[in-house]
Amino acid sequence: MRDRMNVYFPPELLKQISELADRKKLSRSAIVEAAVASFLSPDGVDRREAAFTRRLDRLSRQVQRLERDVGLTAETLALFIRFWLTITPPLPNEAQAAAQAKGRERFEGFVETLGRRLQKGQGFLREIPEDILREEPAGET
Repeated sequence: MRDRMNVYFPPELLKQISELADRKKLSRSAIVEAAVASFLSPDGVDRREAAFTRRLDRLSRQVQRLERDVGLTAETLALFIRFWLTITPPLPNEAQAAAQAKGRERFEGFVETLGRRLQKGQGFLREIPEDILREEPAGET
């Protein structure tokens, strides 16, 4: 058995209810009943909260991976620059033009290789095992 209840809605909300009822091929009463039941259901709140929690957890993991990847990239670059500056002797002035030409040639080869790796979906960070990245360096906690 059902009890009758008169309810007043703003015109715009009533229009939305009617449109949804038409689209779903349901009565307006069925739409309002489902909306009220959902609003009053404690399970609905719990489901929404669980969905938000899952999404936040996924976003947190993605941000952690991004932080790890950016940190690894910065450390790799810094280590390479320090190594390069340490072992590279200064060139005499007469050898600089040839060295610059050789540098441009090597850089073009580097860019081509990088392009091929990226097209194949290969990435340096994927080659590093996860367990190595999780270890903290000595002296850091």
